Amino acid sequence: MLSRRSVITVGALAAMPRFAIGQTAKIRIGVMLPFTGTYSSLGEMGINGLKLSLAQHGNKLGGRDVEIVTLDDESDPARAPSNATKLINGDNVDILIGTVHSGVAMGMVKVARETNTLLVIPNAGVAAATGPLCAPNVFRTSMTMWQPAFPMGKVAYDKGYRNVVSITWKYIAGEESIAGFKEGFEALGGKVIKEITVPFPDVEFQANLAEIAALKPDAVFTFFSGGGAVKFVKDYAAAGLKSSIPLLGSGFLTEGTLEAIGEPAEGILTTLHYADTLNLPANKKFRGEFKQAYGKLPDLFAVQGYDAGELLAVGLGAVKGDVNAKTELFASMERTVLDSPRGHLAFSASHNPVQDIYLRQVKKGQNEVLSVAAKAVSDPSRGCKMMPS
Repeated sequence: MLSRRSVITVGALAAMPRFAIGQTAKIRIGVMLPFTGTYSSLGEMGINGLKLSLAQHGNKLGGRDVEIVTLDDESDPARAPSNATKLINGDNVDILIGTVHSGVAMGMVKVARETNTLLVIPNAGVAAATGPLCAPNVFRTSMTMWQPAFPMGKVAYDKGYRNVVSITWKYIAGEESIAGFKEGFEALGGKVIKEITVPFPDVEFQANLAEIAALKPDAVFTFFSGGGAVKFVKDYAAAGLKSSIPLLGSGFLTEGTLEAIGEPAEGILTTLHYADTLNLPANKKFRGEFKQAYGKLPDLFAVQGYDAGELLAVGLGAVKGDVNAKTELFASMERTVLDSPRGHLAFSASHNPVQDIYLRQVKKGQNEVLSVAAKAVSDPSRGCKMMPS
């Protein structure tokens, strides 16, 4: 496990002075991810995906060696602005990458906008980052919470479900995920009859499960991730609900959690922008190389970290490693189209991914693709002034 703050030198080990202008100095990347707590496994996968991308580019970006400075953000929104500022002003990083928790990401966005530091978000799906707070220097290689949840509304309706209960943690990511599902589901005539929220990061669900049993909905839609997802799915099955009330989720419910959940996850339907079994050359190559490097198979969080590295490689390649050529750098990144393990990955004017969303089902411990739930889904990025009017 990484310590709360550490420096990883990537590339040449020879000590070099840091020059104010010199393109021979290392590019310093500040990575804020959770390396402890409920999201620690997500942070580990994310940074390993990033490191794999860098290794494939010779541990250089735009011809310059890279140094990674890591900071465990502990999924603590209150400390996010000071942590991001510490990386920029104390550690002199050129680029920020982070994070998982949407509340922490909001603090990072604030600091990035104030300092015009390039920020790449490899997971957090908070809408405001590429909505009202969108900026030329803020990019995301994951999704908004709306993107994977909205298509599940049609999936649920097409299955004949009309009355659904939702449950999530009471925080930005959960609430926005539920809102996305609700928008898609109720537009077709379905009804979310009860929205249950649980304080983050609580994992005591017994009273909530009893309420669900009493309401007898056609199905339950949920957003949980990491350790919370493991506990919820196990408790849902133990309460006897699995066989009587289908459980649907934004794909984070079963992403990176299947080994820990085990049999209770079998049969769960989710929608997400990646699946283990995607039959794509880029995905097969990525999964093999990740397994060789880290001894385990990757998940979506690794893919998103990997694509953050790929996006930086394109952008910094275009400016020959000049992190100060920001207008050209940001423009190059916006035009980038990646052959990602998830499939075709482009970016909207708000710098949010445009990507397919897959309908997946857990079969024998894997998230298997059943179909494409929605093609080339672009978040509406409501409130973003960079979007075409």
